Amino acid sequence: MKKVGIIMGSDSDLPIIEKATKMLYELGIPYEVHIYSAHRTPVEARDFAVSARENGFGVLICAAGMAAHLAGAIAANTTLPVIGIPCKSSVLDGMDALLSTVMMPTGIPVATVAINGGANAALLAAQIIAVEDNELADKLNAKRANDTKVVLEKDAKIQNSL
Repeated sequence: MKKVGIIMGSDSDLPIIEKATKMLYELGIPYEVHIYSAHRTPVEARDFAVSARENGFGVLICAAGMAAHLAGAIAANTTLPVIGIPCKSSVLDGMDALLSTVMMPTGIPVATVAINGGANAALLAAQIIAVEDNELADKLNAKRANDTKVVLEKDAKIQNSL
């Protein structure tokens, strides 16, 4: 199975990344986590992206706040799918990061999840890998079925209490 590479621009993004790693762990998907900055460590970020495919990665997740150029910088240096997680900051409540992550030029796509959407980034990465992995696809289907069951149980509880 291909690995998921997770890159965060700062260790302040760790709480968001932990949501992603928890989901990947539950699905049995191998991953690596690194801190590389698009601005402070551009050479290291580029080197990681350029060699990601040959190092066994199938999808890359990038989390960054404020200017949030990390996902774009990584995507510029690989043809692997890149998923951006815009991270909320104290300045513009994450809107700056969302716009920086989603507004990529033609030819350098970045899939973008919600602000602080670590779990959804992991699920999207899993869905990408599951295109070629039926066992993982079955795990994702089972998770969806369980999620549906939980919601319907909550609905029944509400219906019975009102």
